[in-house]
Amino acid sequence: MKVQGAVAIVTGGASGLGKAVAARLVAAGAKVALLDRPHSQGASVAKELGEPTQFLAADVTNASAVASSFQSVQQSLGPVSILVNCAGLGVSVPTLGALGPAKLDDFARPIQVNLIGTFNCIRLAASQMAKNEPNTDGERGVIVNTSSVAAYDGQARQAAYAASKAGIIGMTLPIARDLAEHGIRVMTIAPGLFDTPMMSGFPKEVREELEAQVPFPKRMGRPDEFASLVLHIVENAMLNGETIRLDGAIRFAPR
Repeated sequence: MKVQGAVAIVTGGASGLGKAVAARLVAAGAKVALLDRPHSQGASVAKELGEPTQFLAADVTNASAVASSFQSVQQSLGPVSILVNCAGLGVSVPTLGALGPAKLDDFARPIQVNLIGTFNCIRLAASQMAKNEPNTDGERGVIVNTSSVAAYDGQARQAAYAASKAGIIGMTLPIARDLAEHGIRVMTIAPGLFDTPMMSGFPKEVREELEAQVPFPKRMGRPDEFASLVLHIVENAMLNGETIRLDGAIRFAPR
């Protein structure tokens, strides 16, 4: 799919991987809408990226708010043809700890945000994309999701996070098959350790310990490297129904 002139929505676009993706898409000529929480830096990021970039304040788990935001994008920028799901959260909770069994709400929250929130945006974007005029390949839209290598080798205390990210991988192929008749591709990226705001809060020695676990290159991934892969997926019509690990060959240890 051609990025130039396309309308894209990037969830979690106010920071980290989402911000890098938005910047890369804007540089490639796309009209981008950032969807993030109301108290995020989305408005300032949209201003930084320049017109016609927009900020949409919505929680991905709120069906009506996201539907309203997507409709707003369609009216102001045009029908969506690219969706990149970067919104998500990480948690660390033991299944059984000193205070007893994990609280069920602590398990449900990342499932609600990471997994159900991703599906919520997929279904709403697909309903717009299906009405787009197809290109010469019959393509009407591209959806790129964000999972994590924790889906494959989650560490201790990551049961909820790993389950939510594994769910994204698990639904990638079925949704790609669902949407194939509409000319919509669906892909997922499973990043490893990336230098995002969450990681920047770690002490230097912790960051160095984490970087030492990456076989090569021995560093954290850069958000722009993630964004570069997103751009390639959008432009390469044969990529569909698959998850790509982007991790420097890391495999997480148990702890």
